[in-house]
Amino acid sequence: MNTLNTSVSFRLSRLSLAIALVSFGHLVTAEETRLGPIAVEAQAESAEPLTTSTVDADTVQFLRPATSDTASLLRDVPGVSLYGAGGVSSLPAIRGLADDRLRIKVDGMDLIASCPNHMNPPLSYIDPSNVGTLKVFAGITPVSVGGDSIGGTIIADSVAPEFAAPGEQAFTKGEVGAFYRSNNNAFGGNLSAMHATEAFNINYSGSHSQADNYTAGGDFKTTTATGRVGHTLSLDEVGSTAYETQTHNLGMALKAGSDVFEAQLGYQNVPEQLYPNQRMDMLDNIQKRINLSWLGGFDWGDLETRVYHETVEHFMDFGPDKRFWYGPNSQPPATAEVGTPCAPIGFMTCASGMPMYSEGKTTGATVKADIDITPQDVLRVGGEYQRYRLDDYWTPSGGGMWPDTFLNINNGERDRAAVFAEWESQLNPEWLTLLGVRYERVKTDAGDVQGYKSTLPAPGNQIAEAAAFNARDREKNDDNVDLTALVRYSHDANLDVEFGFARKVRSPNLYERYTWSTWAMPAAMNNFVGDGNGYVGNIDLEPEKAHTVSATFDWHAADRHWELKATPYYTHVDDYIDAIALPGWAPNQFNVLQYANQSARLYGIDLSGQMPLARNDWGSWGLKGLVNYTDGENRDSGEALYNIMPLNARFTLTQEIGGWSNGVELVVVDDKDDVSGVRNEVETSGYTLVNLRGSHSWKQVRVDFGVENLFDTFYSLPTGGAYTGQGTTMQLNGIPWGIAVPGMGRSFYAGVNVSF
Repeated sequence: MNTLNTSVSFRLSRLSLAIALVSFGHLVTAEETRLGPIAVEAQAESAEPLTTSTVDADTVQFLRPATSDTASLLRDVPGVSLYGAGGVSSLPAIRGLADDRLRIKVDGMDLIASCPNHMNPPLSYIDPSNVGTLKVFAGITPVSVGGDSIGGTIIADSVAPEFAAPGEQAFTKGEVGAFYRSNNNAFGGNLSAMHATEAFNINYSGSHSQADNYTAGGDFKTTTATGRVGHTLSLDEVGSTAYETQTHNLGMALKAGSDVFEAQLGYQNVPEQLYPNQRMDMLDNIQKRINLSWLGGFDWGDLETRVYHETVEHFMDFGPDKRFWYGPNSQPPATAEVGTPCAPIGFMTCASGMPMYSEGKTTGATVKADIDITPQDVLRVGGEYQRYRLDDYWTPSGGGMWPDTFLNINNGERDRAAVFAEWESQLNPEWLTLLGVRYERVKTDAGDVQGYKSTLPAPGNQIAEAAAFNARDREKNDDNVDLTALVRYSHDANLDVEFGFARKVRSPNLYERYTWSTWAMPAAMNNFVGDGNGYVGNIDLEPEKAHTVSATFDWHAADRHWELKATPYYTHVDDYIDAIALPGWAPNQFNVLQYANQSARLYGIDLSGQMPLARNDWGSWGLKGLVNYTDGENRDSGEALYNIMPLNARFTLTQEIGGWSNGVELVVVDDKDDVSGVRNEVETSGYTLVNLRGSHSWKQVRVDFGVENLFDTFYSLPTGGAYTGQGTTMQLNGIPWGIAVPGMGRSFYAGVNVSF
């Protein structure tokens, strides 16, 4: 369900703005004349709380010419914000909880970011052109879709296989599309095709996209130098934002009565994705996966089984905006030959770079059953298993490091086994309850480590730190229990009220537990929040335990042509994994921090809704909107939690007439002045953006066009992290502190899709 949100009037603190406007509605496409093919969808994962939001295929089709980042398709979902990262790899956050604190499933697979900077998150493996639906479970998440997460669940499914209707002939269909965006010269295309009979389907989808660095809405630097001889960036160019990606998927499905067997093969190659808030860039990432599933229907209910396997080969080094660099007090020579030492650190040569490799393997299996006990009662039971292996190593760069390889994580292991039971009961027409319990056993371990050559002139003592790490018992076993209780009361045809409580538990990831060096250089490479600091793991970390209460009030018309939804929530997290300062910490600079368990709380409110405005000779007019507010605090330090999105709103004025669907969108974001002190988080100013969108569809052709940031407004991303996109990146004190990553300036875009 795409949450078509309602007109909401409110005041943004410190922003005097009256708001009404924008976006576009659902596209009404022309229907085909043939009898409709049958699309096979996975069984419902669980009873859906009122806070569940679905970005449907029509909305995805409307947004995809404007973005190559699948996570950004969630922009209209209440409670969702994005951590800035690479051009196709934003990290979604739900009510201030992001990344591994969310469970993200792609075509039923639990995928893991195999990178010390989390440059390859799960949603980066599915292109917007191949997204069928995106579903978000915020806060109170049923145990049947939760697990090893505390913030919620995101489920991304590719386009479902279709079969010919009974008695109809086999058919072949497909789509070819292309897009262009002006700001960063982004372009790409997609192709999909399928052939189907009543019992068999074979399908392929492929996509390619690439872009240069984007420019901000104004100058934000005082120098064009990057430190590389002969390589400069303009004052408004946001360094390290270019990317190129290719994704391919081949699927086959067999339908036998109520049973559907499906096999999917996936391959992705990312030859380049640069990062403006990291010290390294992704210069190669190859993912291969196989996904086998069986969906069965029985007299007693439904059964779903799945097994999958994924391998990732990930390579990082300096991209073109970071590769040749010099220390903060050195002057680049007129020429730089291969082998020239990179002052002031003489052990690494300018041309050698800093190669870093990560290799991940994930194998998983699930079995789930929906059992119809009575017409009013459904019991959901299931089991899951996931086996993950990780090697993260950095080969020597320059003679000073030779011959040793830095073992960041050696033979890392993270295994999960889970069982759950969930009971949904429609007590009477007014009352519905959902109760669930989930148990998980999470085992982690890692092998012995080593640093570079012992003569390396680095701060700290790599030999001593590696020896201390190797002497520890590194195996950890966590027994985690999740609970969910939800009750819904339907007062009448216009009001539903829902109350919920959830206890959710997440075990630390391998990088949080097993990265070991306090030396600033390797520590700076272990950072998946983009704040410019360095991070050291902590073997003794305990799992995070979140307790959430929320209430949802859903006012709506009987046919939902208008609706207004409000969800206040409160979350308390025991053993929240935050950062603490190590010796040498100082304000207004990048530091080395260590992961530690602390106490945290988050609270806020999500408002969303939609309403029709008028129907006249100019078409159908509507208004939708959402408002999100989250406050997060570390209760041990009294400081704000890192990367909390400030008060923000999005309003959309829509118009539809004939084959046209148009919209004007207003995005308003408050100042961010409540920041994490230990991370020296950068404050950002509030801003307002205006976006225009339009589309026209014929029977087989669709054209989309629009303008993002119409007035070329300069703004900084509140959750985009610290700008480290160019110049000196190896030393924590080698780049200026205090610059947030700017957002993109004005960009025109256009896309065309032709179906056949």
